[in-house]
Amino acid sequence: MTERSTFNAGEICWTDLQAKDVEAAKSFYASVFGWRYEDLPTPDGRSYSKAYLDGDLITVIAPQNPLQQESGTAAQWNIYFAADDAGAIAEETPHAGGILEFGPEDVADTGVLVFVAPPGGGTTGVWQPGTHTGTARYNQAGALAWAELLTPEPQAAVAFFQQLFGHEVTEYPQDDGGTYTTLMVHGAEVAGIARVPGDAQDTLEPGWQVYFGVSDVPEAVAAAVAAGGVVLVEPDDIDEAGTIATLKDPQGGVFSVLEV
Repeated sequence: MTERSTFNAGEICWTDLQAKDVEAAKSFYASVFGWRYEDLPTPDGRSYSKAYLDGDLITVIAPQNPLQQESGTAAQWNIYFAADDAGAIAEETPHAGGILEFGPEDVADTGVLVFVAPPGGGTTGVWQPGTHTGTARYNQAGALAWAELLTPEPQAAVAFFQQLFGHEVTEYPQDDGGTYTTLMVHGAEVAGIARVPGDAQDTLEPGWQVYFGVSDVPEAVAAAVAAGGVVLVEPDDIDEAGTIATLKDPQGGVFSVLEV
């Protein structure tokens, strides 16, 4: 188990889910990961839920904004890179070839939020911590364990994040002739970037894929299906990464599970 109270700039520090039906999403993910929840009000009179394992904050399930709801947007998992200065990241984004989508905006005293997109797409959160630093657990059952960007422009995306955060990289040749690149902070791998697999384009769209740890992948898949989820990629052993599977929740949110 890895417990976290601080994150270095350029590390993945947080993930959250935007869903049309927060209560339904809570029920589904509790069935898969055993989360318990604390509901808190939003300024518009709705509520969002903090998800916990024991007393440790893991993630948040929040309601979609009105535009997302009206357009029928599927639920979406977001990921966030820790930053020392979110405003500076926002300023540098267009110079790195990306798009500034939102912010910087103060979120009360919890931190400063920015959303950017690298070349090729893939909305990416940037979080400058205040009172909220990120997930309290990492790489254990029920907690955030990995994130990877699937993109049609992997080389441009890698250069984008290197310019913003100074990531080092490691490249792994793939059987299809492509390359899986990991972003690194202080010698540790923090996220992956790869071209959208040709054999998965009908099931996996470009964007960030969030991975949660589980003790048994087939068991987690069975729990997700029983709760109304759909299997997009069946459990498979991926070299040194171990067993993984990719799922879709009943509201269309895509996530993966990774044996830890």
